[in-house]
Amino acid sequence: MIAWIQAHPVLEQIALALLLLVIYIVLRRIGQRSLVRVADKKRVTLARTKFIVKAFNISTFGLFSALFVLLLGIGYGDISLFLSSIFAVLGVALFAQWSILSNVSASVLIFFVFPYRIGDRIRVCEKDEDISGIIVDITMFHVLLRHETGNIISYPNSLMLQKGGG
Repeated sequence: MIAWIQAHPVLEQIALALLLLVIYIVLRRIGQRSLVRVADKKRVTLARTKFIVKAFNISTFGLFSALFVLLLGIGYGDISLFLSSIFAVLGVALFAQWSILSNVSASVLIFFVFPYRIGDRIRVCEKDEDISGIIVDITMFHVLLRHETGNIISYPNSLMLQKGGG
């Protein structure tokens, strides 16, 4: 059977594509379950968990789409030209949105490596201001703190990673 498939290149490509599809589905399910487990362990909100899972799904789909295109025999030079054109356009378009992009990427990093959880008391290392309180929520763009006065402080994720809390 394998020799027959190898004798027909189209069937070989179809078999490899099906194998790649099965690997994609299995990896996606395992990844989603792992991310949900991490989110439950860190007491992350449902909306934030959905965002992280969606980002994982998009990146996994992109990776497996690239592998699939390579499997079809489209040349590396053609793919690299296409992808570099897309990234050039996206780079110019996102340059104006740099702070938003940095906060979203910081949100992903906070999801995985931030040592504090909702309910923990932290103090952000600022010279002139008292930015401290209990973490109320960690959103895609901000960490929300309840100051001892009762005020809610919204602190950007990118600055939270840069300044740190203690």
